[in-house]
Amino acid sequence: MDLDLAQVRAFVLAAEELHFGHAAEELSISQQALSKRIARLESMLGRRLFERGGHGVRLTEAGRRFLEPARQTLAAADLAVAAVLDVHRQLRIDVWGHLYAPMRTLAQVASHEPRLELGHGRDLPAVAAALLHGTVDAAFGRVHAPLPAGLTHRLIRLEPVDAILSADHPLAHAPAIRPEQLRDSVLWTPGPLHRLDFLHRFAEHFGIRDQAEGANLGLDHFLADLAADPRRFCLLPADIPLPSDPAIRSVPLVDPTPLYAWSLLWRDNGGHPLLEALTRAFTAEAERNRWLEYDPTRDWLPEHHPSPRRNRP
Repeated sequence: MDLDLAQVRAFVLAAEELHFGHAAEELSISQQALSKRIARLESMLGRRLFERGGHGVRLTEAGRRFLEPARQTLAAADLAVAAVLDVHRQLRIDVWGHLYAPMRTLAQVASHEPRLELGHGRDLPAVAAALLHGTVDAAFGRVHAPLPAGLTHRLIRLEPVDAILSADHPLAHAPAIRPEQLRDSVLWTPGPLHRLDFLHRFAEHFGIRDQAEGANLGLDHFLADLAADPRRFCLLPADIPLPSDPAIRSVPLVDPTPLYAWSLLWRDNGGHPLLEALTRAFTAEAERNRWLEYDPTRDWLPEHHPSPRRNRP
């Protein structure tokens, strides 16, 4: 059975939008043309892929089973075309977790490779979708479950985080803080806690009951709001450059020291010729800087992280 990629692409967009009109606009075709492509695909497969009714459009069980392989088929086709027509294209890499400054790590590798095109993703789900759609080739940030099928990641760096407090916080002048000592403090977060996996797990594990959220408008704004309340604290990487502000203090966390995990993420089928070189460069940088040191007797990770994966892109 030979699949028509135009029909498969119409199906994938309609499945993601669950709205034929929006999917047709994305493809720059009429809604009637999109419906015909999907009808022909359903006819060839001998299965209905969508249910249409008063409640809108829904995937059937067959449609749900077909969606992920269909995405992978389109990605493979796009990569095949790129391999022939686009061999000199820059490798497009997205980063996320911007308040934690991922570019500090990526820049140590990117400076040696001028053929990287840097982008900024919103969060892990948005970046994962961009990878699966083929709009980016790789990504760099914190990976956590659930991760969509079709993606591979490699652990690059385990970075200690410090507690950042208002200068008026009772623990602001301590030489070090145990995470459990923060139980009576307020965790200040750059958004809803349930969407921030690392901070959510930290609060849950160490019994931090009180939390307040602000808008992520950049580090200076975030820390200025933190300084306004003597009960607030936040977590930031230990070596992130902080603004010179006497109203805040950075204090190391010990017994245990929380570690923030940075990973490189890419599609299972690789694709870009620079991807293997980028992975090697990250691995060498991690070994040179001892980025993957981890002692379970003194460090804390939100979840078990295996040793850096040895599969190659």
